[in-house]
Amino acid sequence: MKTLLAVLASLLVAPGTPARPILSPAEAAPFTAANYLRYSGAYANPVTDPWRPKPIRTPRHADFVVDETTTVQEAVNAAYRAGGTRRLFIAVRPGTYPGTVFIPSGTPPLTIFGDGPAEKINLEFTVDATITPAQWAAQVNADGRYAEGDPAWPMFQSCATKTTATAALCATVVWAQSTDLQLKGLTITNTLLDTVDRGTHQALALRTDADRTQLEKMRLISRQDTFLANAGDVNSIARVCVRDSYLEGDTDFVFGRAAAVFEHDEFRLVSSRKESGGVIFAPDTSPIFPYGFLVTRSRIVADAGYQAAPTGRFGRAWDQGASATGYLPGITPNGQLVIRDSYLGAGFDTVNPWAPAATTARPFVARVDEGRDLNDVTYNRLWEFRNHGPSGIDQHR
Repeated sequence: MKTLLAVLASLLVAPGTPARPILSPAEAAPFTAANYLRYSGAYANPVTDPWRPKPIRTPRHADFVVDETTTVQEAVNAAYRAGGTRRLFIAVRPGTYPGTVFIPSGTPPLTIFGDGPAEKINLEFTVDATITPAQWAAQVNADGRYAEGDPAWPMFQSCATKTTATAALCATVVWAQSTDLQLKGLTITNTLLDTVDRGTHQALALRTDADRTQLEKMRLISRQDTFLANAGDVNSIARVCVRDSYLEGDTDFVFGRAAAVFEHDEFRLVSSRKESGGVIFAPDTSPIFPYGFLVTRSRIVADAGYQAAPTGRFGRAWDQGASATGYLPGITPNGQLVIRDSYLGAGFDTVNPWAPAATTARPFVARVDEGRDLNDVTYNRLWEFRNHGPSGIDQHR
């Protein structure tokens, strides 16, 4: 009799199963970094505009330096006021920098980089999405870092004056709305971490809203919703490239609408707050666009708690905005994700690695028929190709 592992391995070839679909080489061919980063403009009428981000280079002498005498926000304000089109550089010296950082639209191309090991350069703050906008404003601006007339004042006011019951996605440590942003060698932590129960406590470390955002050698740490790779304009494409970085959390901790490429990264699912059923990815891709998240040549791992009881999930669709209507095919976002050529560690549910959608609880199901349409809006768009490791079994066959 075949072992369960042998049976599973026999299923992890294209087309896979409705619960764990696998791409064939021909089906996987379009899912490359070049294609995910090829288009800009509106989803309904994308423009061929190839973006080929090179490794981030930093100068010996930065335009602005952050140390114990200043804040990152002050340096961002100075860069905004400097204006122009030349890329500006902010070097952050080793240390811990408490408080939020908002990078507004209209900032010149900007590189914020750690002047030392990322583990020793910490941007951190404790903020929970369940608080009211008024509480958020008092907490975020307790030191008066945002004042009328400052470049980031409109961003602050957009959250402080919200009429919603909670601060929601304003609960982030670093929030960027500027194009051509580069972040390198920093640790960003929402220090809410395990101080709350395992319920819905969004606590973002980083939120990016604009096109051509590049992260390199970053460490992003929280529990729920660590990194929001977003598109500020829901009708337009925003591209993100993340390389050689570490991302940690327990619930939907890499999520959003952006067309995002993750290369040579490590995603770590932790059980310190939520001991079962944790989810890593929650893409929110426009239903008419074929490219959401691409994870390639990366490591997807879980801590000892999950390894002892393997209930982790690779991801799920977000289905944002459909709580009242339910999922509406072709209207509701339909998250798209391909995990390929990556290591899948122990701790994950190998039979059902994809969870029902976040907002609607839409069951996960993928097409496995011959000639399947990979963008059929009545099915999920979460796929695997040529992965390996304890939870990847053998997809090279």
